[in-house]
This record gives sequence, C-alpha cells and structure tokens, in this order.
Amino acid sequence: MATATDTAVPAAEPPLRERALVPVLVFLGMVVAVISSLGAPLIPTIAGVDHVSLADAQWSLTVTMLVGAVVTPVLGRLGDGPHRRPVTLVATAVVVLGSVLAALPLGFAALVTGRALQGVGIGLSSLAIATARDSLPADRSRSAVALLSIATVAGVGLGYPLTGLIAESFGIHAAFWFGALISALALLLAALVLPGSRHRPAHPLDALGAVLLGLALAGLVLALSEGEDWGWASGRLLGVLAAAAVLLVLWVRHELRTAHPLVELRALRNRMVLTADVAGLVAGVGMYLLMSLVIRYVQTPTSAGYGLGESVVVAGLVLLPFSVVSVLSSKLVPVLVRRTSTAVVLPIGCAVSLVSVVLFLVARGQLWELLLVMAIAGLGVGCTFAVMPGLIVSSVPAHEVGSAVSFNLVLRYVGYSAGSALCGAVLQAHTAPGQLLPSDAGYRFAALISCGVWLVVGLVTIVLPRRAAAAVEPATVDEELMVDESIAGIAVGDDEVPVLPSRTDR
Repeated sequence: MATATDTAVPAAEPPLRERALVPVLVFLGMVVAVISSLGAPLIPTIAGVDHVSLADAQWSLTVTMLVGAVVTPVLGRLGDGPHRRPVTLVATAVVVLGSVLAALPLGFAALVTGRALQGVGIGLSSLAIATARDSLPADRSRSAVALLSIATVAGVGLGYPLTGLIAESFGIHAAFWFGALISALALLLAALVLPGSRHRPAHPLDALGAVLLGLALAGLVLALSEGEDWGWASGRLLGVLAAAAVLLVLWVRHELRTAHPLVELRALRNRMVLTADVAGLVAGVGMYLLMSLVIRYVQTPTSAGYGLGESVVVAGLVLLPFSVVSVLSSKLVPVLVRRTSTAVVLPIGCAVSLVSVVLFLVARGQLWELLLVMAIAGLGVGCTFAVMPGLIVSSVPAHEVGSAVSFNLVLRYVGYSAGSALCGAVLQAHTAPGQLLPSDAGYRFAALISCGVWLVVGLVTIVLPRRAAAAVEPATVDEELMVDESIAGIAVGDDEVPVLPSRTDR
C-alpha cells in the first residue's frame, strides 16, 4: 500500500522553475538598475549628438527618475493582488519598448520619451521582492530577499562602466540597444518562470492617492534634479517644493482616511518599518553623494591641482568594486545576523560606509585608493540594504508587502536624487567665479557632509530598533530562529513577530 510519503513526491517541473526563479529575479533587478543609470555618464555625449544644452540633456536622466517615482508605488500596490505576474510582464515590456525608442536615431524628443518609458522599470524591484517572499520556501527566501535588495544598488555600479565602454566603442545609440537587448532577455526569462498569484485577493486601486503621491514625488525629484541649474534659492524651485509639500500633506490625509490606501502609512507605527524607511532615505543620500564625488573627482583634469584626469570609462570602472563587493556581502550578512542580530548589522553597515568616506577624505590621490574606497563602500551599503526588506516584510501583513517595499524603494530613489543634487550644490558653491572646476576644498566639505549623513543613519538604526524592542514582549521562540526569519522577511507566527494589521484587517 502506498503511504502518504510515497504519494507526496513533487513533480519535476516546479523544482526546476523554483531553482530558476531567484536568478531570473536577480537578473531582472540588475537590468532595471543598469538601465536606470544609462543616462548619467552619457549626458555630455547626448548634448553633443542631439545638439542640445547640458541642462536639456540632463532630462535623459531626470525623466527616468520622475517616472520611476510616480509608477513604483502603483506597481507595488497592483503587485499585492492577483495580477502580479501580468503586471510584471507588462512593465518589463514597457521597458523594452522604451529602450528601443531611445536607441533609434529619431532625435532628442524620442530619446527622452524612451527614457521615460524605461523609468517604469524602477518599480519592478518591489514586485521581484514580493514574488520571492511569496513563492520560495523560507530557507531560500532568506538570501533571495537580501540579494534582490542589493541588486538594485549593485546594478547602478555596473551600468556606469558598461555604458561608458559601449558608448565610447560603438556610439551612444549602441548603449541603448544594449539596454533593449538585456531587457528583452529579462522579459523572456520572466515569462518562463514567474509564478502566478491568483490566490491573492483583489482590492481597488487608490487612484487619487496614486495621483497625489505621484505629483508630490515628481515635484520633489524635479526640484532636486534641476536645483543646480535653476538655482537653489530661485522662485521657481521654491514654488515647486512648496507645491510638492502641499500635495504630500494632502496625500497623507487621504491615505489615512481611505479604506484601501496606496501605502498603508499606519505601518510606520511599527518602528522596524520606520527604521527601514528612514534608513533607506538617508542612506540613499550618503550612497549617491559619495558615488557622485568619486565619478567627478576621477575625471577632473590634473591641471586643476587635484583629480586623476581619467576618461568616463575609467570613472565608471572605479565603481565596479562597489557592485562586486555589495553583491558578495549578501553571503556575509546572514553569517553576521546569526552571530549578532539584524539590529546590529544595520549600524555595522553604516559604520563601514562611514569608513569609506573617511578614506576618501584622507586618501584619494591614486586610482587604487579610490578603488579601495568604493570596495569598502560596497560592503557597507550591501550590509545596510540587505536587511531592510526583511525588516519590512516581517512587520507587515503578506498582502501589504509589495506596497510597503515599493514605498521604501521610492524613498531610496528620492535619497539618490538628493545625494546627487547635494554633490552638485556643494561643488558649485566651491567654484570660484569665472572658473569651471571647483576647488579641492569642495570635495573635502562634501565628504564631511557625507560623514554626517552616515552618522545620522547609524544613530537611526540604533535608536529606533531598541525602542521597538522595548515596546514588544520577549519572543516565544529561539532568538536565532527569529534572526534568521527577520532577514528573510518571513513571519514565523502571529504571536512571535509583531505585525501591524492593515486597515481592512482591523
């Protein structure tokens, strides 16, 4: 007679798709990050090829960030329902279309339109994390969730050297054809392995909340991106910031009153979620501030009395250690968590990032020194961002994961824009009238600001989790198991992990 064990043998196909799921999700996240960074090193080339000013060419990067900020929370909420697979595939197809449009020699307007469509892909990262959380067993989702969070960071460091190398060797349009090729491959792989989510309940989309948040974030990102050209004290900039602030207040009020909000803001009462969101925003500032400083410093001609006078390709390659080490840190983080705790790994990552900035402050005269700076920065950022999704998904209901993670990603991208803008503002303030290049003191001052940023992040990651722990009764399970599950973003029981119920659950 066949036993229950004999008849419970799984089919061959599901394990194969399950094994392929994590690599495909990671590849999708890396592709999105690479494509989103395509515009940054190509801005001077775009200005020359399309005969526009540098300020206009900057829109090839700004429009991607704007669209990403608007679309990401919407995709995150749609991904929490039964249509996650089609939403992911359609969004990826839009990225492919945008890549092709940007690659075709149709002029600057077509390029900007294509870059706008590519911005839709920024929201795919939250869908990938939610998919891994729901579709994988606990032992695999631990590392998968952390790796997916790092992939969105590491891909930026890969995009810069790839873009520079391809554009220098084959022309600007070849770089965007490369983006079209890898995004099409990601679409094909996703169509083959992504699981469905029809078992999840459907909720109406908060359209008004999406519009209010989209306009507010668009105004904020626009002001941060264009502040250097408009002037940080200009009436236009202050007006955009004021309008964004008003819209944000209206959005918060609306979200707290609607039955099915775009983002469950009440989750911020959970201090672990608040820790991840605040740390994501401020760490994004610190990360992009250092990256922007390094890229500009490497390309500064030695005639300025500092700098290395290297090409855009070399400047991009300097970021390669950042990407490599940040990915490798996903293997280190689970070990650190088991030996310490998630609450300890966060400030450790901030401390390592602080060390990288201090090293840039005191030793940046040689190329190998900057390579070391970016390797250490990759380790610090990798440790910091690897545990953030786990803090969120272990503290919110399963049907809120996509929305909560997407909101965290939006805050990261706002931080990226703020860090890049802050770099430009500080260096511009240290540029003498009539001069094109800032003084070396500008780099020192910007590095000191970055040190302060990482000190703030470290303080947040120490204070908020401790206050959260003091407010919750001791867990009823072994501490090591809780640590493992928290990094995975897997709740091990309603009585063991404090989960804030959504409005509809109360």
